[in-house]
Amino acid sequence: MSLYRSAAIAGVAESRLGIVSDATVLELQAEAAEEALAEAGIEKNEVDGLLCSGRWGRTPQLEVAEYLGINPAYSDGTSVGGASFEFHLGHAAAAIKAGLCEVALILYGSTQRSGKERSLAASQNLALQYESFAGLPNPVGAYALAASRHMAVHGTTRKDLAEVAVAARKWAQLNPKAFKRDPLTIEDVLAAQPVAEPLHRLDCCLVTDGGGAVVVVSPERAKRLAKRPVWLLGHGESHSHMLISQMPDLLSTPARDAGERAFAMAGVARKDIDVLQIYDSFTITVLLTLESVGFCRPGESAAYVSGGRIAPGGEVALNTSGGGLSYCHPGMFGIFLIIEAVRQLRGECGPRQVRKHDTALISGTGGVFCSNATCILAGD
Repeated sequence: MSLYRSAAIAGVAESRLGIVSDATVLELQAEAAEEALAEAGIEKNEVDGLLCSGRWGRTPQLEVAEYLGINPAYSDGTSVGGASFEFHLGHAAAAIKAGLCEVALILYGSTQRSGKERSLAASQNLALQYESFAGLPNPVGAYALAASRHMAVHGTTRKDLAEVAVAARKWAQLNPKAFKRDPLTIEDVLAAQPVAEPLHRLDCCLVTDGGGAVVVVSPERAKRLAKRPVWLLGHGESHSHMLISQMPDLLSTPARDAGERAFAMAGVARKDIDVLQIYDSFTITVLLTLESVGFCRPGESAAYVSGGRIAPGGEVALNTSGGGLSYCHPGMFGIFLIIEAVRQLRGECGPRQVRKHDTALISGTGGVFCSNATCILAGD
């Protein structure tokens, strides 16, 4: 089943971001939902689809629906890490096309910074016990293994990784909502404290609080929006493993299959994409995703991002919000990739607005390169 233009994004919003010590995870999601629905010109009682994910409760789907007073006809709690919301976007479109709902609300929220909720200890008694006993820090240690492999096979250097962090910071300096906006140089990244070699502190995403919301509607409902819709052209998803020790190839991620499916559905080529929003949990995540999705060949991602090529004013508009490295990262970043892509396609990004913004690609990564969903969007 093709999802080509079967659904449109009608509204997007973040809650308060950064350090939000005076709100619960439910309040943050409510803030984002209220703003996204208002932007779309849609009343809460019109929402008949609800999709959410998170580690903040035993039954997040039920808790957030109850808190918001929504009784959905369609519900999806797919949880595959930070890519969950790219999965949700495709699932919402499929549900809308199947007639299961007309207005779907995708939600996420986290108070992981103020609540110090980063630990994954609860899952150590399952498969992770076979890696944790050796002292592998999860997830940074797993990403460090992939980075080490990339260096060994392709000659990638820490300076190549630093290019990603510096470009993200330059975009963040144009985003008033970004958590980190102070200047950052290659030398700063190289001199930062080691975390798991070869990844140092500034190769790693932020730890923040925050929430986000995305409203997805049917083509018929899209005719009556307060703002012009953004259309889903293509969607693909894939997952290949849970443990990094079981990853089939450290240099090829599920983005390869997900990307192929998304491009085939959308009927566009890589050269047609104007804006890239690629999950940047760590600097190596961007390099491997660029290769897996096909924007460069294996081993060529370091050259692809070099010399400020992905920074403001460069040839490639990538992670224009500042990404998870400098804008925000409340544990699962995927929903914020969608929010920024929609704003770029609408031309709403002020000083960081990309001049040509007809199409956008979003690539969400979950777990330790475990899952990926790729979405291709276009303006009305």
